Amino acid sequence: MRRDLPRVLVAGTSSGCGKTTAVCALLTLLGRRGLSLSAAKCGPDYIDPMFHETVLGVPSSNLDPFFCDGNLLRATLGRSPGGLAVIEGVMGYYDGTGEDGTENSTFTVARKTNTPVLLVVNGRGAYASLVAGIEGFLNFVPESGIRGVLFSNVTPMTYAGLKKLVEARFGTRIRAVGFIPRLPEDCLLGSRHLGLVTPAETADLTDKLDRIADLCEKTVDLDALLDLAGSAEPLEFDPPAVPRHPPVKIALAKDAAFCFVYPDTLRLLSDMGAEIVPFSPLADEPVPESADGLLLPGGYPELHAERIEENGVFRESVKNAVLSGLPTIAECGGFQVLGEKLAGHRMCGVLPHESEDRGKLVRFGYCTLTAKSDGLLGKAGTTLPAHEFHYYDSTDCGSDLTAEKPNGKRWDCAVHTEGLYAGYPHLYLPACPDAAESFYLRCLEHKEKQK
Repeated sequence: MRRDLPRVLVAGTSSGCGKTTAVCALLTLLGRRGLSLSAAKCGPDYIDPMFHETVLGVPSSNLDPFFCDGNLLRATLGRSPGGLAVIEGVMGYYDGTGEDGTENSTFTVARKTNTPVLLVVNGRGAYASLVAGIEGFLNFVPESGIRGVLFSNVTPMTYAGLKKLVEARFGTRIRAVGFIPRLPEDCLLGSRHLGLVTPAETADLTDKLDRIADLCEKTVDLDALLDLAGSAEPLEFDPPAVPRHPPVKIALAKDAAFCFVYPDTLRLLSDMGAEIVPFSPLADEPVPESADGLLLPGGYPELHAERIEENGVFRESVKNAVLSGLPTIAECGGFQVLGEKLAGHRMCGVLPHESEDRGKLVRFGYCTLTAKSDGLLGKAGTTLPAHEFHYYDSTDCGSDLTAEKPNGKRWDCAVHTEGLYAGYPHLYLPACPDAAESFYLRCLEHKEKQK
């Protein structure tokens, strides 16, 4: 399949260089022009895609080269509903894994999707040295993919000089497309946890982004950016074959406490024939009686543990549903809530563990899971790419799968039975379609048994 999709990947020299502010400003400015947009985030991040969709109103997805080969990356991008895609990088442009440190990086995504790159460079406290840094990024690999540069934290006068230096040094090799000015304190985005955003806070963020865009409208060469995006080669990919099955209803816990779910996972299940039925644990809503399966995603249940303890309808419904055999995937926070206690508060009591804050990252990064025996997601020997990121840990994290990091470190984890996957590792189901289908078929079996 071939699709013409104008697109640009906004990368950074490092975390904190201003690429998130740049992406927000660009999406807002492009939206003001009436363009049909989509967004994507490099890596396994949940928060930025939610930010794109909830605050900016732009449909988003994840592009993660650890989970996806080149074809799946291009196919995911190729199904973007918008006519122009803006991809947000992660960390520094080349930061990844492997012996040379660049595997599974933003650079990997750019290379495998043939997307032109706009490099965001923080200009605070430097001048000509910034050009030296740009040259290093351009020459670090034989073909960097970098076609433009956007400076942040500079004044109009400084940018004018930097633009001349870039043109003199690199000619037409790259193009300076403007700058993000030094923003007033009340326009700084700061840290955010989108799962906690209330309607009032969302309104404040929207106002803040509008003010940032107002400032950037005078400093960003949007026509140059559109030229850069328009230079992208057509995407070529084979759409993944998705099996169609009779319909099922899959309940999804969805609110401020349970918000870490990949849109692409829900799309895959929907494409198979599922109806996703959201319900709110924080509103003390029970698992819908019509559910043929259950998704308990991660999020911030620890911040709402007292309220979850008070919500007996929700807790009892989950316990009854899981123990009665309702096919269930519970990841990280969802796994914690299936336990006896979380942060000292009573939870669902399906599994015999308690979870507490350890005050530091417990396990972080990519891993590959291998099933020791047959279960919900596949037979013994099934492998599943996954990732972990959590400060809480549990007294019993399960032992039905073996996890292995790229550096060879191994440990046992998760509960994996005929009707349940529950553990700290997060899954991206489009990367393991056989596991997704195995879960779906169990939901279908459950539905048939209830007739």
